[in-house]
Amino acid sequence: MSAEERRESVIRAAITEFARGGYNATSTEAIAKRVGVSQPYLFRLFPSKQAMFLAAVERCLADTRKVFAEAAEGLEGEEAVRAMAAAYQRLIVEDPDKLQMQMQIYAAVASADASGQREVGDAVRAAWLEMWDETHLTLGADVKETTMFWAFGMLINTLASLGFPAGHRVWSGLYDEARPTG
Repeated sequence: MSAEERRESVIRAAITEFARGGYNATSTEAIAKRVGVSQPYLFRLFPSKQAMFLAAVERCLADTRKVFAEAAEGLEGEEAVRAMAAAYQRLIVEDPDKLQMQMQIYAAVASADASGQREVGDAVRAAWLEMWDETHLTLGADVKETTMFWAFGMLINTLASLGFPAGHRVWSGLYDEARPTG
């Protein structure tokens, strides 16, 4: 396996480990074990645990951006919103590590900011802003529409993290009945 392929393996393993344990409770030893390499080898690929975490953050958010872009391709307005929401719901229900990683990202930023380590929060905010900007453009650069999309996205995160199954009544009509008009 090439160094780049190994690096990809480390990023995937880091997403799984950080999603399940959070930044502080996840050891680089656990990531190395999941990949099947030594800890010193990890540090040849990434200079620090923080660098591994930020690579995992970037990949998690990039995967989400890709899901949105693919779902909305060729669609506009309400059709794009519905397609993106449905694709995102499938993503986090079918791959719970994606949702868990997002939740851990928010917790890690709050913790890092509180302890004065602003570089983590700054990097994550930049990556998240990129995702916001892409969806904003997809939704016709309408601030209200983009805000509503992300507000409902956070509701979707909450419902999924609480374990409501996809067919539960709390999911039904999420974009039909709950969206304000006008």
